[in-house]
Amino acid sequence: MSSKLANRLSAETSPYLLQHADNPVHWQPWDEASLALAREENRPILLSIGYSACHWCHVMAHESFEDDGVAAVMNRLFVNVKVDREERPDLDQIYQTAHHMLTRRSGGWPLTMFLAPDGTPFFGGTYFPKEPRYGLPGFADLCERVAEAFRDRRGDIDAQNAELRHALANTVPGKPATVAEFDPQPLAAAAESLARSFDHSHGGFGSAPKFPHPTELAFLLRRSDPELRRMALTTLTRMSEGGIYDQIGGGFSRYSVDERWEIPHFEKMLYDNGPLLGLVADAWAQTGDPLYARVAEETVTWVLREMQSAGGGYYSSLDADSEGEEGKYYVWDRSEVEALLTPQESTLATRRWGFDGPPNFENRHWHARVAGTLGDAEFPLLESARRKLFAAREQRIRPGRDDKVLTSWNALMIEGMAHAARVFGRGEWLASARSAMDFVRRTMWRDDAAPPGRPTAGQANEPEPRGGEHASPPREGGSGGGGRLLATAKGGRAHLDAYLDDHAFLLAALLELMQAEFRRDDLDFAVELADALLARFEDRDEGGFFFTADDHEALIHRPKSGHDNATPSGNGIAAFALQRLGHLLGDTRYLAAAEKTLHLFWPQISQTPSACGSLLRALEEALTPPDIIILRGPGDEMKEWQRALGADPRRLVLSLPNGTPALPAVLAKPESDRVNAWVCRGVICSEPTAELKSLIT
Repeated sequence: MSSKLANRLSAETSPYLLQHADNPVHWQPWDEASLALAREENRPILLSIGYSACHWCHVMAHESFEDDGVAAVMNRLFVNVKVDREERPDLDQIYQTAHHMLTRRSGGWPLTMFLAPDGTPFFGGTYFPKEPRYGLPGFADLCERVAEAFRDRRGDIDAQNAELRHALANTVPGKPATVAEFDPQPLAAAAESLARSFDHSHGGFGSAPKFPHPTELAFLLRRSDPELRRMALTTLTRMSEGGIYDQIGGGFSRYSVDERWEIPHFEKMLYDNGPLLGLVADAWAQTGDPLYARVAEETVTWVLREMQSAGGGYYSSLDADSEGEEGKYYVWDRSEVEALLTPQESTLATRRWGFDGPPNFENRHWHARVAGTLGDAEFPLLESARRKLFAAREQRIRPGRDDKVLTSWNALMIEGMAHAARVFGRGEWLASARSAMDFVRRTMWRDDAAPPGRPTAGQANEPEPRGGEHASPPREGGSGGGGRLLATAKGGRAHLDAYLDDHAFLLAALLELMQAEFRRDDLDFAVELADALLARFEDRDEGGFFFTADDHEALIHRPKSGHDNATPSGNGIAAFALQRLGHLLGDTRYLAAAEKTLHLFWPQISQTPSACGSLLRALEEALTPPDIIILRGPGDEMKEWQRALGADPRRLVLSLPNGTPALPAVLAKPESDRVNAWVCRGVICSEPTAELKSLIT
């Protein structure tokens, strides 16, 4: 039985999918045409999920998907569907969870799942080699065996699929039988758990491989206990001095393969660098350590140079590989360093970055990390060496860049960039964050209520009807529509309905931007996003927020998770941001939705608090509402107050100069010829004060 479809990826926007558009495999995007074909022909689906910066995705592609013989087997047996996990995190969540349930092993990328025609997975794994090795079967042989099992053991597979769907449904938390009283015990328990796993020698938690975990570091950095803050600062210092940080060009890689942060997996992800930028800014604010200022400066320089489009949006990632080799762009030969630098520069750089020791990358090359101390007078010479090495590196063949713009990841960078701009008083950094937010508002937001649907190949943004099990009417008291956020854009085309994370992260980013510089349009957009969260994502009966909207494409599962992963929990950030917006505007709808979310996830927060850092942040402010400070008065004088108040993440400060138009009543404090401040916590507000020192603690 031959497929009716050839490879259809050439019309996609994802750079990852376009990398596979010339494969001999008859790849299909995830759309109704490919799913309908599987149902019509009663053929299993081979689902391959990856992303453009994924090293092992490239390996499997070169070994199997570019091989005519393997492709012929795949085309004969399956409807082959390729998915970019960054564009379709809904599918990635579902099938990673299913993989764990089927195999009892952790997942990853590439994710290789075999599905029944209705989309239910019955077998899966991650990377499979072309020929048998690593204890794994050869991929073509595996395909034959899976297809044979689907044909000959269909009854067993159908029974297993029913059990799997039931198990997936049980992952969605239900409303607790009793409504708990919130208390701070999970905060203490999370701190104790992180302290037990803390690596006192190298920072971070656990052993290799080590990931940055910015949500956990932010939690520790906010604690009053100096020992807990020291854990966060030690980790940030070791990371900033390690090879996970690009000592030559700035920016953090995704993780370290060793416990010392020395050798990274070289891909650079936007979603890591945004939160880490905000964290090093806060670390500098607490300590004044110039290391953190340098890392912030270099990271922003990298973002502006390599990751921000001319239109303002931030790109997604840089690949780990160049010229088919991981890390080749970043590592050095000692002779090359000596040839590029003066003898004095070479001696200093070699000592500083560890080039005087044995090669630390594949026993052949050196990757820079801070290995030696310098005196203050030596740093200018080191900077001269760094600039020369950077210029030479720029002549190499660069790693691939995934230049799609993702709403959720842009929101994380906008928030980190705007926060760092406030901490360091850098107007050009704020301009970068504003430019990205304007791009999102201009490109990813549709001001009409009609859903754009999920376009098939060649259909840019034509609406298609949605409904089924997730459909529900607009909620009373919310917007019920009025605008729609999209998830991804590239080459002038924005598409795919946005997810919980897109809305929640963007709302949090707007709250940060408004503190850096207030614009009424940002407040209006924040209200639209908050209303969309309540209208289209909230579980009105049980509490919390689903990952997909109520009119999203019907899938085998609708996730609702509270745990943080590589990015923060959408439920945690939604609760935090809605709570802050509710306090700011006095809107009880937002406060009630945040409270219901915390109640829903209270059992998880209590049982595994260290995995719920985003929800813990919302819990902290449910227990002790943040200080909301409204400044009114002359703009020039107000800037002095802003600098003095700093960017304390436990406060929300809005500066509203005289003449700010169209303020809502709750923010429209009286104007005067000198700055006045109104301080509110929860429903209690103090009398206005004109004394700045009374606000500085």
